[in-house]
Amino acid sequence: MNPVMKEIFSWIKVFVIVGLVVILLRMFVMGNYEVHGESMQPSFEDGERVIIDKLSFHFRDPDRFETVVFELDDGRELIKRVIGLPGDRIEFVDDELYVNGEAVEEPYLETDEDGINTSTGTMNTEQIPDGAADVPEGHYFTLGDHRGNSLDSRNLGFIPRDQVVGGAALRYWPIGEFTWISDP
Repeated sequence: MNPVMKEIFSWIKVFVIVGLVVILLRMFVMGNYEVHGESMQPSFEDGERVIIDKLSFHFRDPDRFETVVFELDDGRELIKRVIGLPGDRIEFVDDELYVNGEAVEEPYLETDEDGINTSTGTMNTEQIPDGAADVPEGHYFTLGDHRGNSLDSRNLGFIPRDQVVGGAALRYWPIGEFTWISDP
């Protein structure tokens, strides 16, 4: 083989190997997600981009209040906060979240100048008709941080474990908002 063909072949091998590594990283280690809409305000704004940690979710389940991305049956991906773990009872009483009968502080919700929660929404939906929900095994109950404007478990029902893509790990866009994501 002449030297020019050898050089071309060696570059093709490099590009194929790099391409395979990138594909494997995106499939099993990390992913990219763009936030759509207002459902996670003030934690995430419309158009922000985050890196999703897929790798650790092969070995562990999400924690309560962790922000995760999950895929719906129709292929859409949503970013929401895990509120209920398998076996939990979730309910709202006078616009306050209770998990297993205990009131839960939610510092990630938007409040006005008087500290009043402005991110309210109802729990009484078609999926949760009595305002309370018992999370079945292998599923999670998720809510958006902007409760009045969120498509979440109140409408979708419980999210199966195998639909969780990964956890939000790093906000990288807009560049001025570059931060590691640490959920409460």
